[in-house]
Amino acid sequence: MIPTFHSIRRCVTQFSGAIKAHILGTLLVLLILASGCRKGTDSTIVPPPVTVSHPISQPVMEYLDLTGTTAPSKTVNLVARVSGYLESVNFQDGAFVDKGQLLFVIEPPPYEQQLALNQAVLVQAQAEYDRQMEMMKQNATSTSNVEKQRSSRDQAQAQVELAKINLGYTRVTAPFAGRIGQRLVDPGNLVGAGTATQLATLDQLLPIYVNFNLNERDALQMREAMRKLGMEAKAAVGKAPVEVGLSNEKGYPHEGLLDFVDNEISSSTGTIAMRAIFKNEDKTLFPGVFARVRIPLGNPQPMLVIPNSAIGNDQQGDYVFLVDANDVVVRQTVVKGPLTPSGDCAIRSGLTAADRVVVNGILNARPGQKVVPTESGVATPTASMP
Repeated sequence: MIPTFHSIRRCVTQFSGAIKAHILGTLLVLLILASGCRKGTDSTIVPPPVTVSHPISQPVMEYLDLTGTTAPSKTVNLVARVSGYLESVNFQDGAFVDKGQLLFVIEPPPYEQQLALNQAVLVQAQAEYDRQMEMMKQNATSTSNVEKQRSSRDQAQAQVELAKINLGYTRVTAPFAGRIGQRLVDPGNLVGAGTATQLATLDQLLPIYVNFNLNERDALQMREAMRKLGMEAKAAVGKAPVEVGLSNEKGYPHEGLLDFVDNEISSSTGTIAMRAIFKNEDKTLFPGVFARVRIPLGNPQPMLVIPNSAIGNDQQGDYVFLVDANDVVVRQTVVKGPLTPSGDCAIRSGLTAADRVVVNGILNARPGQKVVPTESGVATPTASMP
């Protein structure tokens, strides 16, 4: 029998429905299998590894950390004290010069001639005075004439000395050893006409000063530390050590002494001015440079020390991650102390020697999360005296 159109259509519809049912069944099986795989994966998550270390007790020096600026121990503006044409400049700009070194020469001839003229007047005045004295012995002159001639002789002598001084001013020399700045006048220019003309600036850098200010809180802390050592505040001047480091230097390589402490705290700034002096034999320090200043307080005291990299900071303050007895991460707030020479950080409060501090794998640690801790084989902090 030949199939009709309607019978063929019915067969096709039944066949399509079977295919759809088969596909849906297959998808359902895959979803069930995928769900089972995820469940197995979650049940096999391994806690992240971290490295822990115990805080180490070691002697740590307390410091006051401040900022300051360098300044020359002496500075002078070299000026032309007599008028005339600048004849020569006898230094290189920015060079170091010795005490007494000739720096400028200002047209000496007019002052040499003035000295010669005054000396000639003095010779004449002295001769006339001697003649008057001889006449006085013979009662050939009056006492008033002798006194008048003595005055003329003394005035001539004073003019000679003044001429010598002015002649000396034509040679400008360095009053002390130091570094001279850029010359402000070139040879051939008229200087000292009416007013003193500035020629250059000379700074003494050996030794050199570092100026800094101490706020009221730190000043009281420093005073208390000195009291414990049996020292008065002013007694520290010339004795208390001060360490300095520049912005491009590691640590505090320059050692000096406290040189000056002002008498009172400024009411406008709330700080007290202080100054330290440094030999600066290598001439590393020069005026106007920003400097990090550190003042040691008392003797080293035992404190717990951990790597500085283990300490975090947020709006709640400084903290570290600890691993408790159940290998669960715990956040612990700490109060930081001074840094050690090796770069580790002392802890004033918040830790005990038995705590296990996360020092490596900190990014894997989350409060409340279980971890796999590994004890650090070698203590990270350096247990040496600062």
